[in-house]
Amino acid sequence: MPYVKQDRRSDLNKVVVAMTEAGVKVDGDLNYIIFRFAKYHITPSYGNYKNLLGELNEAAAEIRRRLLIPYEEKKIIEHGDV
Repeated sequence: MPYVKQDRRSDLNKVVVAMTEAGVKVDGDLNYIIFRFAKYHITPSYGNYKNLLGELNEAAAEIRRRLLIPYEEKKIIEHGDV
């Protein structure tokens, strides 16, 4: 995952806080936000859409690697393997 430089994080974290305060959930809200951003704020081009999809795919991979896998490993320890 390309890490965001320290001087950008403060501004980006404000967006995350605003989303939390707005009660954004992962049951459709996040999908709606990402789609609206893409529809209205991404300049239409193959390259821009390709880059957006690449960012989403890499975010999914990072979530899997750093959040989901450790969670699953913890549950295997708690409940035993299959």
